[in-house]
Amino acid sequence: MRVIGIDPGLRNLGWGVIEQQGSRLTHIANGLCTSAGKDLGVRLLSLYEQLTDVFHMYEPEAAAVEQTFVNRDGAGTLKLGQARGIAMLVPAKAGLDIGEYAPNAVKKAIVGVGHAEKHQIAHMIGIHFPGVKLAGPDAADALAIAVTHAHHLQSSSRLSQAIARAS
Repeated sequence: MRVIGIDPGLRNLGWGVIEQQGSRLTHIANGLCTSAGKDLGVRLLSLYEQLTDVFHMYEPEAAAVEQTFVNRDGAGTLKLGQARGIAMLVPAKAGLDIGEYAPNAVKKAIVGVGHAEKHQIAHMIGIHFPGVKLAGPDAADALAIAVTHAHHLQSSSRLSQAIARAS
């Protein structure tokens, strides 16, 4: 199953695509959608078009998006929420169910602690996928989201199989 992870951002929206075959995960691609323009609407449209192109190119079968981290800057949080709307819209338009994960849950799943730094996430992604060139910290975060979702899907599948066997 091909899984895409998306790390929403208004300036840089990170994405990472992996392939899951049983318990084996393989890196397919990662990158950044960088917004263009000064007007918010134009920037959001730019992100939408770029992410749509990623979906057409890699054809993911599952998607996951990081939940918005609410901070003291209300205006910044709202703008990030709008970018997150784009990150949710594209997979929904492709007909995919979307997993959503809190930043601390992703960090704990990948690094082992919920308050890991970006460089720690990038390091652990490098261990998961040796030799992979990361497009940047946001792409590393997106791959971490994809890995977290893949593990969640695998656990859910095992649980469903166990319930089916018990019935």
